[in-house]
Amino acid sequence: MLLKNKNKTMIYPNGPLPALPPRFAGLPSIDQNKCTNCSSPCIKECPTGALSKNEKGLTALDMGRCLFCRDCEEICPKGAIQFTKSPRLAAHKREDLIFTEKDPLPPLAISPQAKTRYGKSLKRSCSLRVVSTGGCGACEADTNVLTTLAWDLSRFGIHYVASPRHADGLIIIGPQTKNMREALKITYDAIPEPKFVIALGTCAISGGLYANTPECSRNDEDIISVDLYIPGCPPHPLTILDALLRYLGIPYKQDLAQKDR
Repeated sequence: MLLKNKNKTMIYPNGPLPALPPRFAGLPSIDQNKCTNCSSPCIKECPTGALSKNEKGLTALDMGRCLFCRDCEEICPKGAIQFTKSPRLAAHKREDLIFTEKDPLPPLAISPQAKTRYGKSLKRSCSLRVVSTGGCGACEADTNVLTTLAWDLSRFGIHYVASPRHADGLIIIGPQTKNMREALKITYDAIPEPKFVIALGTCAISGGLYANTPECSRNDEDIISVDLYIPGCPPHPLTILDALLRYLGIPYKQDLAQKDR
């Protein structure tokens, strides 16, 4: 049976990209020349406040708040906002998730610290502890998909582990409800140094639809320092995989867009 079915793991990332859904929303693009003399219906209708005008009067889209619902793209009378098919969204700086450009470069996922600290030690093996802090299940599902035969995350030496004491890094999913804060902090403290933290999904990054609600409001002391932000609601498995490979410095042949700056 195994010989008949052959290998089910996709060739990517050393081959073509897997097929993306027709309505896949990737890296945003904003044409500021079209975004003039407008009553800004996109800003008014955005459910999470992801769109705003910056100090220069330019429309800015914050992927850390964006639900990728595409309402702004559909409501804009001039077509100034578009979502490209590029799945390369992750950034190691929170401010790099905010876009104002028509043709933006993909944000950098790897930081100088990560390159120095993990560049050699994690090329062969990396263990991650995943904690869902009140998520809806969507980000959790797309994170788990990477362990299936088609994606086979373990071929890159990346594994999910049950014990934080065996982990190199922590993936946070969900808006961090009050009932999960203590468990999250205990898990984080149990991971040995050096360690890194990944905020996966809009809820983990900004709280999403639940930001500033009594159950999910965050104080400064509740915030764990994040090393890698992977936006999306939920992020596509391709976005998650690309982010992990780039952050950990794991080389692969297929380049999704432009090379890192």
